[in-house]
Amino acid sequence: MEVNEVIHGHRSIRKYEDRDVSQELLDRILEAGIRASSSGNMQSYSIVVTRDKELRKKLYSAHMEQSMVVDAPVLITFCADFNRMRKWLSLNDAPVHFDNYMSFLIGAIDATLASQNCALAAENEGLGICYMGSTLANCDQIGELLNLPENVVPVVGFSLGYSAEDPAPRDRLPQHGIVHHEQYQDYSDEEIKEIYNERNEKGWERYMANPKLKEMTERLGLKNLAQIYTIAKYTKESHHEFSQTVLNYLERQNFMNNGQ
Repeated sequence: MEVNEVIHGHRSIRKYEDRDVSQELLDRILEAGIRASSSGNMQSYSIVVTRDKELRKKLYSAHMEQSMVVDAPVLITFCADFNRMRKWLSLNDAPVHFDNYMSFLIGAIDATLASQNCALAAENEGLGICYMGSTLANCDQIGELLNLPENVVPVVGFSLGYSAEDPAPRDRLPQHGIVHHEQYQDYSDEEIKEIYNERNEKGWERYMANPKLKEMTERLGLKNLAQIYTIAKYTKESHHEFSQTVLNYLERQNFMNNGQ
């Protein structure tokens, strides 16, 4: 496909055919990830490919019981990784650091760039993917199951396989609501209302069209999409809890050395 077709045709696929992905095809997808931009060309990330059904069953809980973890034939986890770099430095009599928060951010960005290259390559090959925020939210559980050593943290991951559904592409905010020219221009109330108008309507329609989501919305007395996001989906309490999980795991994985 043309690259614009791939980009604009993206959908999150949650239902998969019971069909394997060949190693040859998977290698082409992974090679695309390895060609992604990388800070200093350090490639401070690692990619963990999980095919084993029993291991994916264990990861199912850590991924908040999302069905695609076990239904898709492949789960790919992209990790910030300075373990490999630090070993190379040591072998070459170079100072061994990269054990701080800035290093984690560099690795996380590298991992995310690689993941998007893989995602685009997979969709270009006719496969479907679904990114999972649970990779970072439950990084400690996932790290343990994937046997990650110090200086390695799972950042982003997705399921991969042949799609068994054909969902419509989701709406996106208009370009003028996201892109700023020269400098950031803050938004007026009227501009915010206009930018989110379509999202408000289509997002609400999607919840009302799903009996389970509609029941939850009515039970909680939610009146609009903004309330769904902050009262039902991404609560303050859950974000505080996940934030602490990530910070604790970064310290455990030797990414919080403050130089003292």
